[in-house]
Amino acid sequence: FFAKPAGNGQATPWHQDGEYWPIRPLATCTVWIAIDDSTPENGCLRVIKGSHKNKNLRRHNTNPDPNLTLNQELSLTEDDEERAVDIILEAGQMSLHDVYLIHGSNPNRSSRRRAGLAIRYMPGSALFDRKISADDSSIGYTVDFATRPIWLLRGKDLTGQNDFNIGH
Repeated sequence: FFAKPAGNGQATPWHQDGEYWPIRPLATCTVWIAIDDSTPENGCLRVIKGSHKNKNLRRHNTNPDPNLTLNQELSLTEDDEERAVDIILEAGQMSLHDVYLIHGSNPNRSSRRRAGLAIRYMPGSALFDRKISADDSSIGYTVDFATRPIWLLRGKDLTGQNDFNIGH
């Protein structure tokens, strides 16, 4: 769950999910389901339209600003900023975004909470690489992937290396 309480001053910097997820090859889609209405006033998701198309992970820079939800961020060009769009959703609606899509969100300055559930899907040909460590400060993410559960929803694990028992 990604939640921004009412009046929460934290923004999520521009980033690509591929910077954070240990999926090799990098192939995943995020389903973001709005639990609450998600609007510009309460810090809805913002995307750089078309930024996923070249399938290129840009270099992220570390930013330890305590007003950010993540410590890795992208610097954007003026052209990127001009393509930014708000993803406005009513509770129960969803958006899908590619692992290469540049996205972020502004702080929630409203009197309403903004919460959403993120579910990530990867193909059976991808490996959830548990060897990528949370101790690696270059990824800027503090989840211990060694015990993160994953589920096989359909098909079969073509890598033969994904462990669907860990973390359950």
